[in-house]
Amino acid sequence: MSAPTLSLAALNAADQRGFTALLDGIYEHSPWIAEQAWAQRPAEGYVSLDQLKHALAQVVRLAPREAQLGLIRAHPELAGKAAVAGQLTAESTNEQSKAGLTHCSPEEFAALQRLNADYNARFGWPFILAVRGPDGRGLSRAEIIRTFERRLHHSPAFELAECLRNIHRIAEIRLNDKFGFSPTEGDRILTWARTLAEHTEGTGPNGLNEQPPLTVTYLTDAHQACAAQLQAWMRECGFDEVELDAVGNVVGRYHGIDPQAPLLLTGSHYDTVRNGGQHDGRLGIFVPMACVRALHAQGRRLKHGIEVVAFSEEEGQRYKATFLGSSALVGDFDPAWLDLADAQGVTVREALRAAGLPGDMVAIQALRRDPARYLGFVEVHIEQGPVLDEHDMPLGIVTSINGSLRFAGEAIGVACHAGTTPMPLRQDAAAAVAEVLLYVERRAAEDAASPAGGSVGTVGVLQVPQGSINVVPGRCQFTLDLRAPTNAQRDALARDVLAFIDEVAARRQVRITVEQTMAASAAPSDPAWQARWEAAVQQMGLSVYRLPSGAGHDAMKLHQCMPQAMLFVRGGNAGISHNPLETVTNDDAQRAVVAFMNLLAAL
Repeated sequence: MSAPTLSLAALNAADQRGFTALLDGIYEHSPWIAEQAWAQRPAEGYVSLDQLKHALAQVVRLAPREAQLGLIRAHPELAGKAAVAGQLTAESTNEQSKAGLTHCSPEEFAALQRLNADYNARFGWPFILAVRGPDGRGLSRAEIIRTFERRLHHSPAFELAECLRNIHRIAEIRLNDKFGFSPTEGDRILTWARTLAEHTEGTGPNGLNEQPPLTVTYLTDAHQACAAQLQAWMRECGFDEVELDAVGNVVGRYHGIDPQAPLLLTGSHYDTVRNGGQHDGRLGIFVPMACVRALHAQGRRLKHGIEVVAFSEEEGQRYKATFLGSSALVGDFDPAWLDLADAQGVTVREALRAAGLPGDMVAIQALRRDPARYLGFVEVHIEQGPVLDEHDMPLGIVTSINGSLRFAGEAIGVACHAGTTPMPLRQDAAAAVAEVLLYVERRAAEDAASPAGGSVGTVGVLQVPQGSINVVPGRCQFTLDLRAPTNAQRDALARDVLAFIDEVAARRQVRITVEQTMAASAAPSDPAWQARWEAAVQQMGLSVYRLPSGAGHDAMKLHQCMPQAMLFVRGGNAGISHNPLETVTNDDAQRAVVAFMNLLAAL
């Protein structure tokens, strides 16, 4: 941690000129940002570094496009002419040096020069990247070049926004340096995430074991290694009880002062999708672990105990069932699941027993929690979407987990010669489904102004069996995925889509069959627990941003028997998830810990 050269007290006491001077260099050659942040400061001044960072980012976000472009163009190229000539600001020199850009090989330097030229030709502004990275320690030159190459393919509008987001990350790290602030809990969480990601299935791209894509499916060797590592870390954090339960959940309990007081239940899953990211699910395990570690280090206990569950399965990757871990806690584990087989013919029962677990329903049914013993369930999760990142909001309050309906459909028309069949006489199955796809998109968008949150609709599979370039499609298979924050809104969307399908079928003289394959009820956040999350975030000086969750979470299962509410954490790279590019910063992970500690203290 560097020695602080700036404090909130000094900032709050300064006039506009002094305030701007104190923040000189935070945003490259752009004093107007600090000037406006001073003019818009709260009456009591900025109460936290988080509030200051947020205010500066919002000034940029609401600025005219020309001002945003001016800010971007004020930044130097990476390893560009200004760097070679020694003309960078002290801040930029420090950042490029920490990323090793002052020690490029001739090949790396040539690659960066080519990329700089290509990028400027495509977009008209310099490429901006927070080269100190998510943990502030610095990206490697190889990571920088890969990111440069990937972002060359973005649209101009997206890339402008991505440049601004990286500028805010640069500013955040510079502010941390000025204030002598180090996000130690966030650093710990990112270290845990990197270390746990070393346990993965398969091998690397060259058939070697050099960090292959992250894949951890239920009860594999990698999965069991993750469970063992989590247990070890929980013990190091100071949990009073740590165990592996009958479905492979890792459970840690930190006792409260009053043994009769109900517990707070929290956690998330540690399995992954294939080729997934390091933070999906796992962030919701690490954040409460960090809180327990801090409480234990302080010798502090709360009235209520805390139970953290690292759920063993949520993603449904190895077996055709999801939420195996959290289903056991609500008494919803289907006995038929024990006989499900994976691609190699190994059943769930066999996998459980191979992992040293009983593999029978008696042991699994014993895991059911008594709701009377719990205050409720809270879950921290990476957003897995672009909304928080787009709005420069580090934390979001989940209002509801969307309910969903899934359908498998098929349109049957007449396959005929593409050259000899006149357009008015065709019964084109694919064209009919194309109409449906566009209607789903249009109809879901109509719910954007809904008080509960918008709907989403997806046609994820389109297939023309035995299709040929010179044949009018006679069959087209498709899927529908419809989601909304409330069951009523979801059902209204489905009714309209199904009615439109009937209308298209009649008008085009094709037969369209649709079969519902899945239904999941919406899980609205408990109002009291949602309010607690909101208070915890406001206590940090941050604005409250509410949004529904389009993805499913373990909280959906716990919702069946106790109140639940979730906190979302912003993901980088435009919020991408289920992807190796999934990322969070150490500062955002730190904010999640602070919010969780505020939540605990309020209990």
